[in-house]
Amino acid sequence: MSDKLIALFAEELGVDPSELSDGSNPDTVESWDSLAAMRLVAAIESEFDVTLSGKEVMKMRTIGIAREVLAAKGVTF
Repeated sequence: MSDKLIALFAEELGVDPSELSDGSNPDTVESWDSLAAMRLVAAIESEFDVTLSGKEVMKMRTIGIAREVLAAKGVTF
């Protein structure tokens, strides 16, 4: 089964999806810098048709937390 969120993060971060998990964060993924974070927000909003507040963006320090934020907005994976 394909995980759309992991796939999106992998594409934006330029890494293999197998290198990522819900625990992945900027400290564990070298390419996850501030510019990548901005690209990730834009990609997430586009892919899942949501608008993220500044507070939500700041909260998303791991892929798992991003998944929780999106689930709270009604996104299903």
